[in-house]
Amino acid sequence: MEQARTRGVAEPAYPAAARIPAQMTREQTRGEPARGAQGGGEQVRGEQVRGEQVRGEHTHSEPAAPIPVQRHSVRGQILEALRAALVGGELEPGEVYSAPVLAARFGVSATPVREAMQQLAHEGAVEVVPNRGFRVAERSARELAELIEIRSLLEVPVMLRLARTVPAGQWAALRPLAEATVTAAARGDIAAYVDADRAFHGAILTLSGNQQLVMVADDLHRRSQWPLATGPVHVRRADLIADAAEHTALLDALVAQDLTVVSSLVREHFNGAQ
Repeated sequence: MEQARTRGVAEPAYPAAARIPAQMTREQTRGEPARGAQGGGEQVRGEQVRGEQVRGEHTHSEPAAPIPVQRHSVRGQILEALRAALVGGELEPGEVYSAPVLAARFGVSATPVREAMQQLAHEGAVEVVPNRGFRVAERSARELAELIEIRSLLEVPVMLRLARTVPAGQWAALRPLAEATVTAAARGDIAAYVDADRAFHGAILTLSGNQQLVMVADDLHRRSQWPLATGPVHVRRADLIADAAEHTALLDALVAQDLTVVSSLVREHFNGAQ
């Protein structure tokens, strides 16, 4: 599901992606003391640069419970939490966020947060602002349309070829992935939905045997889910469910090797995302 898909105004809007975890336990962060944790050294404060307050230092009245993670997975879990916050609109386009301040909210050192933000910068989701932190990229509607056009040019012909060549039995393995998008849509869980959506499309393209295609398409798909400069678009739960229903319908058409329906569904799926 590309985040800009809109068939109407949210009423009611589904909840935003899960908030950034308030704290991780110290023993889970490579032995480094958690900045801003109780009894744990210097309190991290929001940075002031040229009189401008850096975003991200606020806390929630009811902090989330610590996430149980292994030491080696701290950076990865922070990266996934930041991606969810980006898609859900908690990290707002154009705003600057300080790694130390975000680290205080995680209850970890700034190092894994910086590493995760550098990865997001490599992906184009944020920009490095020297001596301040990271600014969330501001995407235009035109950029989103271009991404969707490229995805369509790549995926439509591949799916049509797969519809002609892949045995029906192989498509059965993808049924749980299609159903996962339906389940997430029914819950209104955008973070789970975008992950399930990319997993479903990625699994289809994997059957092509072209790993470069899979990686390029996944990058385009992820970028198409970032919020626009105008802020996150609120999608009605009914629209999210309709989006997921197109996945199951597409899978049925692929099993039946109905090329006309496959082409129609895929093009409609991409057109509806703009």
